[in-house]
Amino acid sequence: MTDDIMSSFSYLQGKPQVSALLRSQMADFKVYEILPFSPSGEGEHLFIYLRKIGTNTDFVAKALAKYFHVKDALVSYAGLKDRFAITEQWFSVHLPGNQVFDLSKVMIEGVEILQSKRHHKKLRIGALLGNRFELVLREVSDIDEITQRWQQILQTGVPNYFGEQRFGIEGGNLPKALALFAGKKIKNKKKRGLYLSAARSYLFNQIVSKRINDHFFNQLLKGDVCMLAGSQSVFKVPEVTSELAQRLNEGDIDITATMWGAGELMTTADAFALEHNVAQQYQNICEGLARFGLKQERRKIRLTITQGKLSFDNNVVKLNFFLPAGCYATTVLRELVHYQDMTERA
Repeated sequence: MTDDIMSSFSYLQGKPQVSALLRSQMADFKVYEILPFSPSGEGEHLFIYLRKIGTNTDFVAKALAKYFHVKDALVSYAGLKDRFAITEQWFSVHLPGNQVFDLSKVMIEGVEILQSKRHHKKLRIGALLGNRFELVLREVSDIDEITQRWQQILQTGVPNYFGEQRFGIEGGNLPKALALFAGKKIKNKKKRGLYLSAARSYLFNQIVSKRINDHFFNQLLKGDVCMLAGSQSVFKVPEVTSELAQRLNEGDIDITATMWGAGELMTTADAFALEHNVAQQYQNICEGLARFGLKQERRKIRLTITQGKLSFDNNVVKLNFFLPAGCYATTVLRELVHYQDMTERA
């Protein structure tokens, strides 16, 4: 069902014809988390940087809680990482006092502790600069085509869609959100949050897809709300000017779309009409998100890839790139190549 969900969203450069295999091996998908700060060396929270192979983030967090004999809530991380991958990321454990721990005794299957350091604040969800990816695609059908599309992506970016992971296994999070909106009780707060995020993300993706279809992905509309590059600061565009169009083209600003919730849309005029028309098609989602307390927010619609590099050997392609927090490598791959994720066949 995930394929069905993602296939409903438009491609910026047209659906790629080149095919490839993704994650034929665990080492074909590597993720390196980058924090916007360095642990200070002092404080009540022990930061642990580790490498995990074939293990999900929640499993590691629970294992750390068990090792340190603390409640699960006292172990935190900045973001979930793929299970079928080799990933490096930070965790924090609330451990008041000055006790020194021998982390060589931490035995968690698929996990290697790389370093640790104390800090005065816990690690919170989303508190990361971004992730660096090293991906390998195998059995690539057309090296010239994938190379050309990669260069185009580096120039124009890709739609900043929420990736397939957001919608759960076989896209199951979205129908569960709809059941929640219809009155089904879901006591597990964490699961409820995942389902709400899936519904909100689906609506965002639909708005981005609509802008692509209407040829307004890289073109400002009267009443748009833009975000300054490198920040979350937004401003309204009452009138489209050549100066703003140039800033958009140069990457100094980005168009945003709504992350739906209670409150009024920030957009006005033509941009409001576009977002409102899409929202009208999904009134159950809009009403449900507002009812469960989510607020109107904005997210940029264009994902710009930095530190991008492509290399190849015969029909094997290696990609290196950096993405800001909250963005998906599979979203980049979707625009680049028609890939088959081999973990789905395991």
